[in-house]
Amino acid sequence: MSTAYKNRIQEFKSALGEENINLKTLRELSFSGIPHEEGIRSLCWKILLNYLPLDQTLWESFLKKQRDVYSQFLREMIIQPGIAKANLGLSRADVTLEDHPLNPNPDSRWNTYFKDNEILLQIDKDVRRLYPDMAFFQRPTEYPCQLILDPQNDYETLRRRVEQTTLKAQTVNRNRSGVTNVSSPGKALNLYPSNEYEVLPNGTEAHWEVVERILFIYAKLNPGIAYVQGMNEIVGPIYYTFATDPSSQWKEHAETDTFFCFTNLMSENRDNFIKSLDDSQCGITCKMESVYSMLKEKDLELHLKLEEQNIKPQYFTFRWLTLLLSQEFLLPDVIRIWDTLFSDKDRFHFLLLVCCAMLILIRDNLLSGDFTTNMRLLQ
Repeated sequence: MSTAYKNRIQEFKSALGEENINLKTLRELSFSGIPHEEGIRSLCWKILLNYLPLDQTLWESFLKKQRDVYSQFLREMIIQPGIAKANLGLSRADVTLEDHPLNPNPDSRWNTYFKDNEILLQIDKDVRRLYPDMAFFQRPTEYPCQLILDPQNDYETLRRRVEQTTLKAQTVNRNRSGVTNVSSPGKALNLYPSNEYEVLPNGTEAHWEVVERILFIYAKLNPGIAYVQGMNEIVGPIYYTFATDPSSQWKEHAETDTFFCFTNLMSENRDNFIKSLDDSQCGITCKMESVYSMLKEKDLELHLKLEEQNIKPQYFTFRWLTLLLSQEFLLPDVIRIWDTLFSDKDRFHFLLLVCCAMLILIRDNLLSGDFTTNMRLLQ
């Protein structure tokens, strides 16, 4: 470790050691990258994503409250419905009862349960293949959620719900437009044939199962947006950063902290996932066009070439912007980009600058390529 890097770590420790953290100083330091050592990045992200208060004296009581709130979410949205389902499953449902599986009433518990299963199946499919080139998400977490794994709770877990639903139902895909596509998975047992996707034994849970739970709770609390494919790619780097914190004190609560940081980030980014807002000023179409407006300012020749070939920003910037570049780079690079993205108070304006820079860096290839070559390169 170089002397300069050691000094940099010391600067961060000094900034984070203040009783009242100076956000401006922390942002300036973080803009050039945050060290992972001693859990510095993990702590900085929690502050930069407006999760931890700047007054450190409030941290202990604040974190206790947030962890209690999240435990309550687990009880209300996973454990209690699971207990109700387990109890109802003991005997044949009497359709003369007020509530039963065929009840068409939108307020029916069963109706809610089946709708939740549609969302859960999509989440499950996406989180199982999160960063497939890394073993991390398939490995067991050191701190499985004891509330969920408590043997005293005889209830249907999310894992069991997925197994039951894939045996009886079809594969469900819900895209960003809200369109649900249904296809038959064939034999349920072959749904995830690869050994790397095998579910761990009872009493343990893989990191991807923790991410699944975070996304399911988010979808339940935000019915207006629920779950849209790609959200798993935003949770992934945050959870990875928190779950690899060297301090067991922080690592133990990676799930709760990730949930609230993801929720805060989505409060700024959620408009990109809502189809009805696409053409509004805050929608994704406006942001995609802003990349080209910026490119026109910075590199007119390249802008004209893409216009001439009728290569629209919608063809490639949609994924860049909605998923905050999380699918364009390897995870360590995504994390480094996010250091700067989170530290910039105009974070989504900075994202446009990065997208523009990505185009300019390959300008020679784009200027010499035809439509097909350029589309392949950009996508």
